[in-house]
Amino acid sequence: MNKQIILTASFLGLIAVILGAFGAHGLEGKISDYHLGTWKTANQYHFYHVFALLFLSTFSRAKSPSIRVSFIAFTIGILLFSGSLYLLSVRSLLGIDGWRFLGPVTPLGGLCFMVGWVGLFVAAVKHRA
Repeated sequence: MNKQIILTASFLGLIAVILGAFGAHGLEGKISDYHLGTWKTANQYHFYHVFALLFLSTFSRAKSPSIRVSFIAFTIGILLFSGSLYLLSVRSLLGIDGWRFLGPVTPLGGLCFMVGWVGLFVAAVKHRA
């Protein structure tokens, strides 16, 4: 499972770098400062949870069900939370202004992040040093 976590984290990390650079260099002047701030928030949380995934891969009890829950929750959280914020930031450029369902998706991603952190906490409590 450690390899799966590392592969997922490295792929999502690459995407975070690409999207961060695109936001900094490709979107400036094309979207409002508010939407640029939303893009930056998406990118920050994206990176935070890539690092959380990398930490999971070093956990000595990576076969723990709690670590698996954290892995899945952090990954889905990145897709839902950051993904929805990225799309909300540029929806006028993409011509998807009518996609109002994206707003409620963001908190679902945040909830996944919380589940992931709880899973890590549980794994740490159960771990015998």
